[in-house]
Amino acid sequence: MNKVILLNNRPVGLPQLTDFKIIEENIPEPADGEVLLQTLYISVDPYLRGRMSDVKSYVPSFELNKPIQSLIIAKVTTSHHPDFEAGDFVAGQLPWKENQLSNGKGLSKVNPNAAPLSAYLGLLGMTGLTAQIGLTQIGKPKEGETIVVSGAAGAVGSIVGQIGKIMGCHVVGIAGTDEKVALLKSKFGFDDAINYKTTTNMADAIGKSCPNGVDIYFDNVGGEISDAVMTHLNKYARVPVCGAISLYNNTAEAKGPRLQPILVKNSVLMQGFIVSDHAKEFPEAIAQLLAWYKAGKLTYAETIVEGFKNTSQTFIDLFSGKNEGKMIVKI
Repeated sequence: MNKVILLNNRPVGLPQLTDFKIIEENIPEPADGEVLLQTLYISVDPYLRGRMSDVKSYVPSFELNKPIQSLIIAKVTTSHHPDFEAGDFVAGQLPWKENQLSNGKGLSKVNPNAAPLSAYLGLLGMTGLTAQIGLTQIGKPKEGETIVVSGAAGAVGSIVGQIGKIMGCHVVGIAGTDEKVALLKSKFGFDDAINYKTTTNMADAIGKSCPNGVDIYFDNVGGEISDAVMTHLNKYARVPVCGAISLYNNTAEAKGPRLQPILVKNSVLMQGFIVSDHAKEFPEAIAQLLAWYKAGKLTYAETIVEGFKNTSQTFIDLFSGKNEGKMIVKI
């Protein structure tokens, strides 16, 4: 039998296990032009929370009583498709199923000899692309500038900081535990890092870590942390807005400082972005990430939880910061 995870309820606030449901179905047989895929790794990502709500967004909402989807690494176990052979490894946006059929559309082969398979969900997947494109296309870092990254110990933030260092910048990360702060400075090479949970005055802490102000703020969290960073933006600063995880489970509209005076006074560019809008740039960006990885200039962290049945809880754990780097379920 084949296990499948469905969206059982639309979450209100922080998702609960009761918002998900595991069912069983027969393992299907591929027809001509189809492949049978065995799921190996599932990516769980904060943006999936938005798709669980019935609101207009940049991607359609998940349907109730239908499988949730995310980026998955799978193995082709049976192929009746001319472009794939049994034993191939592929990546694609796929339903949360242990086994499933595909007509090949949207699948891309991945090379287990170039990097570990799980890296194609993180450093060499949408995570790495988000970091590389957001920082270079919107942040446009110049040598000697200062970059602040929130959610810095997460999948995207940890890569942003490393790319900033490659480009000769002073990089400061914001994270939620002393262990993550130490990881940012040791493994990822950040110049400084701040634990926002133990810091009583974030604005002062950012000022001390960024004595020359902030030229680029890569925003992954929104909320009060971002409010504090904004007070230190330099003239012509750039703010790539990748996400706002601190606000995703709010049940009331968040209130905060009005940013327009800061943006106008300092001629700041603040731009949200969806990485899929830059699809034409993916091949070049992946090639650059892989080159940096092979040269030892980029590394990555993963939090891997084993067991298909644990996928829903692993997703929920993202919102309490239980991950270091990319959060992945290994089947």
